[in-house]
Amino acid sequence: MPKKSKTPAPVMADQSVSDAFATIMRHNFDYLLTWEEATRSWDDIEGVHQSRVTLRRMRSALSLFRNALPKPARKQWSDELRWVADELGMARDLDVLISESLAAAAKDLPLSGSQGLMRLAERRRAQAYEQQVCPMLDSDRYRSFKEGFEAWFSEKQWESNESSKKELKTLSMNMVPFSRQLMDKQERKVLAAGSHVDRLDPKAMHSLRIECKKLRYAAEFFTPLFMGMDTFMLQMKGLQDLLGLMNDVSVMRQLLDDLLAEQTDHEILVYAGGLIGWRTCDYQHMLDSFDLYWEEFIEAKHPWWKKSALVQADS
Repeated sequence: MPKKSKTPAPVMADQSVSDAFATIMRHNFDYLLTWEEATRSWDDIEGVHQSRVTLRRMRSALSLFRNALPKPARKQWSDELRWVADELGMARDLDVLISESLAAAAKDLPLSGSQGLMRLAERRRAQAYEQQVCPMLDSDRYRSFKEGFEAWFSEKQWESNESSKKELKTLSMNMVPFSRQLMDKQERKVLAAGSHVDRLDPKAMHSLRIECKKLRYAAEFFTPLFMGMDTFMLQMKGLQDLLGLMNDVSVMRQLLDDLLAEQTDHEILVYAGGLIGWRTCDYQHMLDSFDLYWEEFIEAKHPWWKKSALVQADS
């Protein structure tokens, strides 16, 4: 079984934007490949999980570096990364339902029907792995994606004539000033999405979640450049956990609607309703702390602007 790693890509302060982007992609692509075999089976649910996280991280990098990359290539690879992640999506959602929601609820929900729902979920998960995950990994499209994508970032093909003069200028920038501007820009997006957000509006809260994840990934990418990024990410954790739980509840509801569409077993249906109520209650309790988490985030220091926090001297 591969080991989970939180080691960031070895970005360096003397790199250009082009070199740093290639470094980030290489680091994450290699990590994706280490989990490929484990992804084929639910014996180790970290396979699909780590693969999806890595795919999201690479898509976020494409979005964050968009001012430096030609749009056609960026869109092409973002669409392919999304396709791979989507093919893993049902398996991951069922892994979470089985290993987290159903396993925890079995101890706390005083209702019958848990074993019946568990059997339904396990059967559907087997189908997801056998009919979606493995065929995708064995497909010509996936093989072509791996070959083409690796060549794209290994050869830095974005430096070709497809790039505009403005993009080429950005690609040649030193990574430190670029990362500072990028962190500021993404933080402003989080502030715009979260200030005065309607907490009862799922769409608005989902938008805030997406912008927070991009900021978190940017902080991870630039951790080797600035001391204090770990503290900054820690001050985002409460907000991210809340938004993550909101997403989990939403996904679980949709998953159960699909799973139980033709189900007539009364005990299973009642148990599913209790499960949704239980998880929704958890989210509502956590939502009461939104102001606290938001304040902790907006008061976080910005290590990317603190000169003494630069790990390596500016070029």
